Amino acid sequence: MAENPRKPWYSYIWSSISFHVLAWMLVFFLPLLFAGMNNHAPPVDVGRALFNTGHIGFMTASLLLFYSNAFYFIPHFLNRGKKWQYGLLQLLLFAGLLASAIFLFPSPDKGHGHMGFHREYLFLFVPFLILWSTSTVYRFSSDKAKTDQLLKEKENENLKTELLFLRSQVSPHFLFNVLNNMVALARLKSDRLEASLIKLSGLMRYMLYESDEQKVPLAKEIEYVTSYIDLQRLRFGEDMRISLKIAELPGDYLLIEPMLLIPFIENAFKHGTGLIKNPEIDITLQVNGGQLDFSVRNKYNGEGSEVKDKTSGIGLANVVRRLNLLYGNAHSLTIDKQDGWYGVTLQLKLEY
Repeated sequence: MAENPRKPWYSYIWSSISFHVLAWMLVFFLPLLFAGMNNHAPPVDVGRALFNTGHIGFMTASLLLFYSNAFYFIPHFLNRGKKWQYGLLQLLLFAGLLASAIFLFPSPDKGHGHMGFHREYLFLFVPFLILWSTSTVYRFSSDKAKTDQLLKEKENENLKTELLFLRSQVSPHFLFNVLNNMVALARLKSDRLEASLIKLSGLMRYMLYESDEQKVPLAKEIEYVTSYIDLQRLRFGEDMRISLKIAELPGDYLLIEPMLLIPFIENAFKHGTGLIKNPEIDITLQVNGGQLDFSVRNKYNGEGSEVKDKTSGIGLANVVRRLNLLYGNAHSLTIDKQDGWYGVTLQLKLEY
């Protein structure tokens, strides 16, 4: 699956600032909205409705309450387990809000402005509760989003580390088998050794310069597979029938995880030779509608006991793990043994 490029850090900052500005602008223009609901009221004086002492004082208090709770009181008190100190501070904030209202908006008493407490001020608890709950939800949601993002980044890093480890296992295991082939040809003083070394240099070039890529064109992976099979043909000659059928590819835009197909073929050569009468390996590959259909079949000796070395099974178990990590439900892998044949069928949704 292709990795989405990460957005630059400043894009998140601008998105957050834009959201806050738009939200507070909506709150600032609420008096116009409520005034417009009364069809019998005279035309609204925008200046008096928005730029009066009461509205400006309310907006200032709202901003202070919202951001002080979200960015200071919650992280410094509530998140640190100081719950009773946090509760006391909220009570003090509400008391300060009441004191400001009493000072800025004295209630009329017998026609004269009278500085004192009136029960109408208790209705300030409703907007205070709304501001407190909104800022608290905002802070907790923001913290959760950051935590989720960190967990996601950690999972991605762990996934990359595991995939790099799995890839690092592929190359040494493959080289181990190929070099064994070279040794066998050298002992026989075979004329095919030089051609084998040339093929091996091509494989090494791919392994060194292409396999580090996150995805490679399918055509390059097939070229690598073909070179490997040619190398095996040089080794076995007429002693083994090797059939390779590759349908014409639709283009160079199809991408695949590098070194993904070779373990299946390598496994076929590993277990399809030896004490087997008329050994055969059949390999087919085609692409239909962006889906790769790949199969490998080889004869095997079901009666004889196999002698396994320390590297036996590394390649196949490795590639199964990589398929599960990278493609998940976008792939289907079937392995079966029937009538003396061992078969692997892979269906894979390719990327563009």
